[in-house]
Formats: sequence, structure tokens, C-alpha cells
Amino acid sequence: MSTTTAVATPTAPAVSSTRTSYYALLILSLINLVNYLDRYIVTVALPYIKQDFQLTNTQAGYLGSFFMLVFMLASPVSGFLGDRLPRRYLVATGVLLWSLATGASGLAKTFAVLMVARACVGIGEAGYGAVAPSIISDLFPREQRTRVLSFFYIAIPVGAAAGYGLGGWLSEAYSWHMAFFVGGAPGLVLGVMAFFMPEPQRGAMDGPEAQTKLPFLVGLKGLANNPSFWWTTAGYTLMTFSIGGLGYWLPTFLVSERGMSPGTAGFSSGAVTAVAGLVGTLAGGLLGDKMDRRMEGGGLRMSGVGLLIAAPLMFLAMKVDSHAPMFAIIFLAQFFIFLNSGPINAAIVNGVPPAFRAFAMGLNVLFIHMLGDAISPTAIGKVADLSSLSFAIELNALPVLLGGLSLLMAGKLFRHVSA
Repeated sequence: MSTTTAVATPTAPAVSSTRTSYYALLILSLINLVNYLDRYIVTVALPYIKQDFQLTNTQAGYLGSFFMLVFMLASPVSGFLGDRLPRRYLVATGVLLWSLATGASGLAKTFAVLMVARACVGIGEAGYGAVAPSIISDLFPREQRTRVLSFFYIAIPVGAAAGYGLGGWLSEAYSWHMAFFVGGAPGLVLGVMAFFMPEPQRGAMDGPEAQTKLPFLVGLKGLANNPSFWWTTAGYTLMTFSIGGLGYWLPTFLVSERGMSPGTAGFSSGAVTAVAGLVGTLAGGLLGDKMDRRMEGGGLRMSGVGLLIAAPLMFLAMKVDSHAPMFAIIFLAQFFIFLNSGPINAAIVNGVPPAFRAFAMGLNVLFIHMLGDAISPTAIGKVADLSSLSFAIELNALPVLLGGLSLLMAGKLFRHVSA
């Protein structure tokens, strides 16, 4: 990977965004929405799954951790292929695989079979997650990337909300099996559409000097010597540990320790997550672009401050028994967390050469899940078995605080990659 240089104002690329760029962004964003809908259906269906298979909290945590384990291990492989093969085919194949596996999850008669189905979901999602941001970076110029990536990542809170609401309603009205059947259907349509999505040239929006081919070992050496990438990954990992664990256990906490029904818990969690995530992600995209124009790494610095504010709010939310104030505090915490969705991912794609972006994203995915939400559901479940679920979630605010400090350091060290 080439060395990085400080550039106050990036040179505008010769190629501009077109209608096909926005069409591809829409398809990728809808896929991302279905991606997170699927992930969060399982969290709100978890009380029913636990009851059917007679699971402890620790065993229930394995279901989330095993999915993430497979997903994170497959992501660097997907990123490696994404820098060398037509990316739309990887996206389309991955979406079809995970959608079929989601439907198959509803057919599981044993916990072991359910674990295998969720592993296949992880493989399919890896084929998409590491590649999509690199496609978007080749569809839009650098000065627009934080905004368009924020639009792409709006799918996280909206998809999570849809998963909470749909999973809670279907599980309560019918069964958790039905929730998986319905959750897998939209991806089959979007997977077919992805085959016909535009395939942009690598580096098309980075000027004529952009590196579109790079030997793997050279790129790996450059990435190893990129401190901002690693501080960004550290901050993202700590945040992912915390928010992934919270998202997995929040509906169960509301049912077991706040006396809500699964349907009400799913709807309430989903509504708060959707609104806070939508507003926070959009605000982060606009503010991130503005901060990046003012200083290099400005978006990362803003993200770090957001996490520093969110950490005490997460802790405080577990201390409040009344539902309305508790959800108000959770809303504020999630708003400040979701500020970072666009700026963090824009910093990753802007800080590495076009020829190495998919692998860099895949490696980032590996670390944020390997040390993040691959272990946090089980870790929080274990702490809950030893004490209480509320104490486990209170303790979970600490990684958010440390993540904020890491992102501030990443912002200080960030440099745009040279063309």
C-alpha cells in the first residue's frame, strides 16, 4: 500500500455520480436493511427459542456468538475476492445464500441444526458486508462518501427496528419459526436484482493516479503501517462489542427485568432504535462531511466525542425503572452512537488505496466482530448468569467509553491516502 500524505482538500475526481450510482446505492442499502432485519429477528425471538430448546442464558448467547464467529472469519476472504472479482456477483450470491439459510433457520428441530443454519447466514452476509462499501466508494467522489455511506448505514437502525418489530409480532402471534420464514423472503428478490447492478471501475472516483492494482503483500505491509486504520478499528471494535451485546440482550432484559411482553419489548426497542438511528446516522453524515472539510480526521473526532457522551447514558438507562425515562435515555445514547456509522467507514475507504479497500473492510470486519459482538452476547449472558442482566448491561458501557478515546486518537492520526 502506498504511503499516505496530508491533503487539506482532496482533488475532485473527473467522473461524477450518475443515476446508476444512486440506483446501485439504493439496492445495496435495501440489502443492508434486510441484513440487519435478519440479525435482529433472532434477538427478539430468543425468549421463545430458549423455551423450546431449554437453554441457559450462556447457551442462548452461543447462538449469536457462533453466527458472528463464522461471519468474521469469512469476511477477509470475501474482501480478498472483492479486490479481484466482479463485486456484484459476490454480493448477489451472498444475499441469496443468507436468505435461504434464514428460511432454513425456521425449519430447525434441534439447537444444533439452528446453529448450523445461522453459520450459513454468516457466510452469506460476509460475501456482502466487506464488499459493499468498496463499491460505494467507486460510485461517489470522496467529498460525498460520508453522506452516502451514512445513507447506506441508515439500514442498520431501520433494519434492526424492523427485525425487532416483525420478529416480536410474528413470534408472539404465530411462532419464532414463522419469523424466520418471513425474514428470509425479501433477500431472495434483492439477491436477484444485485446480479444486474452496475459494477464500477475500481478507483473511478479517485482520479487518474489512483492505484487500481496492488500486490497483496505490498498492500498488507502498507495497511500494517497505517496507524489511523488500527486506531479506527480498535474504536469500532469496542463500540461493536457494546452495542452488539446490548442489541442482542435488550429485548430479553425488557421482558425479564422490566415486565414487558415480548411483542411490546420488540416494538418499543425497534421504535427507539429506528428513530434514534435514523436521525443519528443522517446527522453524522452531514456533520462528518463538514468536519472532514475543516480538518483531516474531523469525522473520526466527532465520532469519538459521540461515544464519550453515549457511555454514561447507557449506564444511566439501566438505573431507571420507569419505562418512558428509560427509553428516552436509551434514545439519546443510540443517537450519539449512530453518529459514527458514516464517518468511521468513510475514513476506512478514504485511508487505503482503491485496490485494497475491500480487503481492508474485510479485515476491519474480522476484528470488530472477533473481539466485538462475536463474544459480547456470550460474555454478557455469562455475567447475567452470575449476577443480573441489568448489571451486565451497565458494565457494557465501559467499552463505549474506551472506544471514544480510540476514535479521537484515530482522528488525530488520519491522513487521506495518496492517489
